[in-house]
Amino acid sequence: MRIDLHTHSTASDGTDSPADLVRKAAAAGLDVVALTDHDTTRGHAEALAALPAGLALVTGAELSCRLDGAGVHMLAYLFDPEEPALLAERELVRDDRVPRARGMVAKLNALGVPVTWEQVARIAGDGSVGRPHVATALVELGVVASVDDAFTPQWLADGGRAHVEKHETDPFEALRLIKGAGGVAVLAHPAAVKRGRTVPESVMAELAEAGLDGIEVDHMDHDPGTRARLRGLAKELGLLVTGSSDYHGSRKSCELGEFTTDPEVYGEITRRATGAFPVPGAGGA
Repeated sequence: MRIDLHTHSTASDGTDSPADLVRKAAAAGLDVVALTDHDTTRGHAEALAALPAGLALVTGAELSCRLDGAGVHMLAYLFDPEEPALLAERELVRDDRVPRARGMVAKLNALGVPVTWEQVARIAGDGSVGRPHVATALVELGVVASVDDAFTPQWLADGGRAHVEKHETDPFEALRLIKGAGGVAVLAHPAAVKRGRTVPESVMAELAEAGLDGIEVDHMDHDPGTRARLRGLAKELGLLVTGSSDYHGSRKSCELGEFTTDPEVYGEITRRATGAFPVPGAGGA
């Protein structure tokens, strides 16, 4: 089995619609794909309607968290999307995205960059607007060569000249909410140095003690040495090890299935979940 447990669609900051994403996942030879858009489940219905035969969909989301000023991302799998407490928190985070993006546009304007809110809104479309959409606007204007080049202290990185903070959940609270909704929680790319400050091992240990299920180890932003270190830490802490592409379509260079999760780990994730279950494809539209 080939299992990719971290992808994004146009429901957040990916460039493929949910329907196109699951079709591409099947074409890429995946047996299981998780749709984990940022702080939203709006793409799930479309993905399910288009799900090809032979492909199973794991419903999920990537929750935006912050601890001691550092961004932390929590992958939530197979939770009940209508559970009131987690739903309210996701909406609170999502609703803060527009004023945050407008604030980044204002900061960029003050730096002499002629980006407009209309441009960013066009790029975001129906998705949850975020930094990647602002970064794409900078690429369109020729300010930077790529989306990754926009995530630097000069521009949009945490603490960067045009960065604006948004409401983000404490990761321990996110963990409580995910568990309360019957979901499984995996810490996303915790040692991705190029994204800014990383998650300290002491915090990972505290999260493990609080009920964290796993760590995303095999990820494009972790070099081989980092992956080996995280794998050892996960074993020490009794955490599951996952791997995934963090696919965003053309917005990032990674491909579906670039990294995958062991089938035994996937089986354990499905056993632990009580809020929802993987949906097998029956041949979508």
